[in-house]
Amino acid sequence: MPTTPPTTGPARFWEDRYRYRERVWSGDPNPLLVREAAGLTPGTALELGCGEGADAVWLAGRGWRVTGVDISATALERAAVHAAEAGVAARTDWQRHELGVTFPEGRYDLVSAQFLQSPVALDQDRVLRLAAAAVAPGGTLLLVLHGGWPSWQGEHDHPFEAVFPTLDGVLEQLALPETWRVVTREAVERPAPSPTGGPGTRVDLVWRLHRTA
Repeated sequence: MPTTPPTTGPARFWEDRYRYRERVWSGDPNPLLVREAAGLTPGTALELGCGEGADAVWLAGRGWRVTGVDISATALERAAVHAAEAGVAARTDWQRHELGVTFPEGRYDLVSAQFLQSPVALDQDRVLRLAAAAVAPGGTLLLVLHGGWPSWQGEHDHPFEAVFPTLDGVLEQLALPETWRVVTREAVERPAPSPTGGPGTRVDLVWRLHRTA
């Protein structure tokens, strides 16, 4: 992703981001996860880059047994509290991994990566290929990534440069065999207000891929 990232290492960068803010995310599940996963039969799920746990807790609340993975210990602590408060702690397992360096073991009926994009070092291509390999036969790989900056933010207004994915580019990088079927491949424009509250939009890219065997 970034071509000129900050010099802070990934673990320190993300831990500092969570540690020095009471809450980073809204606590609500990502809408595209809800849209794409609501009709799936619950089983085992792997949530990559789970942050404070909103997506994993939503899945667990629908009957999934979820392994949530993040690089930040603080984020995982908050995720565990969220799960306990939602009454789904028994269906969640929280693991700390620096994805691209270590990866959780096992096969899952659903592997989800929501906005797995970082301003610090992340071998995104490798992580997404590992994510696909972790999908059990009959299972689903669900990816959602930002397709560009918000409409109010120019590429030169950010402290680092980024190369954003394309719908076809991610599929080419995954190089999935014929045992996979594309269910969803879509660019979705959504509201994205500026920090000052002004209007804006952003395009997110979503892929739902079904492993048939």
